Order: sequence, then C-alpha cells, then structure tokens
Amino acid sequence: MKQLNSYLAIALFAVVLLASCAKDNKEVAQQVVSQEVLQKIAHLGFSTSDVQVIEEGFLVEGDIILTSSDMDNLPSGELLRIAETEQYRTTNLVTGLPREITVSTQGNINAGLSAAIDNAIARYNAESLQITMLRVSSGGDIVIKLVNTGQYIASAGFPDANGNPYPEVKYAKKYSTGYSDGFMTTVLAHEMGHCIGFRHTDYMNRSYSCGTGGNEGDSGVGAILIPGTPSNPDPNSWMLACLSATTDRPFNANDKTALSYLY
Repeated sequence: MKQLNSYLAIALFAVVLLASCAKDNKEVAQQVVSQEVLQKIAHLGFSTSDVQVIEEGFLVEGDIILTSSDMDNLPSGELLRIAETEQYRTTNLVTGLPREITVSTQGNINAGLSAAIDNAIARYNAESLQITMLRVSSGGDIVIKLVNTGQYIASAGFPDANGNPYPEVKYAKKYSTGYSDGFMTTVLAHEMGHCIGFRHTDYMNRSYSCGTGGNEGDSGVGAILIPGTPSNPDPNSWMLACLSATTDRPFNANDKTALSYLY
C-alpha cells in the first residue's frame, strides 16, 4: 500500500487519510533499479514507477512483491484484454482444488489485529469457495508477519508456478493500532487476495481510487480479465488500489462473481 499525500492506500502487495498499497514519503533514497529489471517488470505487466528494492526482490505498485523467480517467468503471449475497471487475475492461480489454505502469524500481534485476521479469513470462508482458509498456530501456507517498516502498510505477492499461494503478508506495525477493525480487515483481505492471484480492480486506471496514476502496466501482459465482472468503475471492490482510513470493503456482488469464477 502506498501513501499519497495525506491519504492511505491498501493493496497487498499502499494510510494517513487515503492510501495506496505502500510507500512512505519519508523513506530514504531507494537503491537504483537497473533498466534490465525495469524491462522485465514492464513485460510482466506491472508499473515501473516507484519500484523499490526489498529483501525478497522488488516491490511494485505499492504492495506487490516480485521475486527473482517471478522475474524470470515471463509470459510468452499477450494475456491482457484492454478494458476499463474490471477484476483481474494473475497468470498463476492456486491449484489442487478443493484446497485448505492455512494462515498463521509471526510477531507480536495485538488483539485488534488478531481479530481482523480472523475476520478476513471469515470473509473468504463465507463465500463457499473451493478454497477455504484456516488459522493455525504456526507454519501456515500464508504467514502474516508484523514488521517495522515505513515503506508500506502491507505487502504480498502472487501464487507460484506450482499453484501455491504466496507464502506471506507483511503488515506494518505502525498501522496495527488506531485503525478500525473494518479497515484492518479490508487491508488483510486485500493482501490475501493478492496471495491467491487477484490484481487491483482499477488496474487499468489507478487514478480511479487513488486520485492519481494511470494504467499500472503498459506492456499488455500480466493481468487477465475475469469474465462476468463489470466494464464500468466499481467503487466498492475489495481489490481497489486505494482506500481511506475509515474504509471497510466487504466483498461486493462483483467481487463475489470474481471469487466464484476463479475458485
């Protein structure tokens, strides 16, 4: 999630008032990203603006993590249908359905954040999908880690080529207190959405929820339209790139269509 002026955003993979999935403006100068890496990011269909070097690889679009493996797994054909504001998925999805995805935590998780984790899991399980989520004490398929960072609110990546969900969500400690349950639940459900293969609903026009920005990826690959989702702007989707500090976005009808289509 990326901070915009006095605003907050969520997505993963980004909060003062309206933010997008990640970067703190006070962060020190970023490491230089090579042109070769930027070209790979563009070819995968992601924005090359404000790419950050992180421990796992690179942080793009505010909350999305691309690993070295992701960078070397370039798609061979065009997978993106140019449209307006619809739901989009990544090339890789979770496979082996029906499948239970376990979720655990790491770090000093307070009661409020712990409740938000349970509520995010409950939102998915209420949809009767072929994936179910179960919170476990340790060793989850997705580990939610509380981290000390000013780079983002939360971050996550996408499923791997073997059909496994991205293994972790990093949640910034500074955003674990002082925010509503609805906000934290929405942030966590959003990042978990990335983990199972969802991109931002306003992929084609980031300014729709963030106020600024355009197409997150200009190369024409890397995001696949989910059939049955609307071609008009969807103001309440849980996968919009940005939200306010008071936003609560349970799955709306279009989100449910997207989830049901994939899982």
